[in-house]
Amino acid sequence: MAPHALDSIPTIDVEPLVRRFDDPGLGAFPDVRDVIEQLDHACRNIGFFYAAGHGVSRELMDDVRSLSHEFFKLPDCDKMRIKMTPSSGYRGYQKLGENVSYGMHDCHEAIDYFRELGPEIQDLELAKTVMGPNQWPENPKRFRAVMEDYVDQLRGLSKAILRGVALALGGEADTFEGSRAGDPFWILRVIGYPPKDSLESPESFGIGCGEHTDYGLLTLVNQDPEIPALQVKNCSGKWLWADPVPGTFVVNIGDMLKIWSNGTYQPTLHRVLNSAMDFRVSVPFFYEPNFDTKVEPLSFCLGNSKEEEKPVVYGEHLVKKVLTNFA
Repeated sequence: MAPHALDSIPTIDVEPLVRRFDDPGLGAFPDVRDVIEQLDHACRNIGFFYAAGHGVSRELMDDVRSLSHEFFKLPDCDKMRIKMTPSSGYRGYQKLGENVSYGMHDCHEAIDYFRELGPEIQDLELAKTVMGPNQWPENPKRFRAVMEDYVDQLRGLSKAILRGVALALGGEADTFEGSRAGDPFWILRVIGYPPKDSLESPESFGIGCGEHTDYGLLTLVNQDPEIPALQVKNCSGKWLWADPVPGTFVVNIGDMLKIWSNGTYQPTLHRVLNSAMDFRVSVPFFYEPNFDTKVEPLSFCLGNSKEEEKPVVYGEHLVKKVLTNFA
């Protein structure tokens, strides 16, 4: 079935899915079936939706952004104490313009956190690129504790949403668990976008973040209210604003779900245009497959396309992207 170009991003109340998460008959409940149908519609036609009813407190979402603002207000010398380098496993702070999209320096600064890989992964030559401890700033004082709590809660939420996605595709609820994503890698990016008129040489930068799709499985974005900046390209080529909706996450699917669904669900190009007069913060959380898992079309999705999606090892895909994304 060809995707239908949507002119707006749908909102899905995922509360029934979160509430009934552990029920063995998850897909049999009418309220859950309704959520599953909405997920299928969104993933087929635009690859984005707003998640409401997710169970993560508004206070925590606000706290994460507030602490991020505090960090970005610090002097450069303080921020550079956790500077990202190849030897740090590409974990830590990157200053304005160090992130690159299609050869252009993105107009943002950020801190990158990855799941710290355990001994079972460390023998893999591939993992060396992103090995190492995460780097946490001394200030703000509560930064690490709040962010770690946030990651724990978003891991659970992502797992619940993916149970709905698995059922929408026609699989079992736990399709994206076990050897596929039962021990998931994750990435947290704390991103700050300065107003363009605050830059000394704005011509040397691209936009806030150039158009791209996300590497992994599922992305949940917590963005500042009242500052529209995120744009999504629908299947007819029209750019739609993903305006902030307080209390919701902007959720989108990534490259790995495209492969597992054999192209049934397509990741959507998106970009950031920060034209506001205020500094903007966005905190995307990326829920990924197991680092060393081979991602290939699911058996029950093989009839969905004339051409079968090529398999990849998730870690190889990630490392390739990381090595081309930083100046």
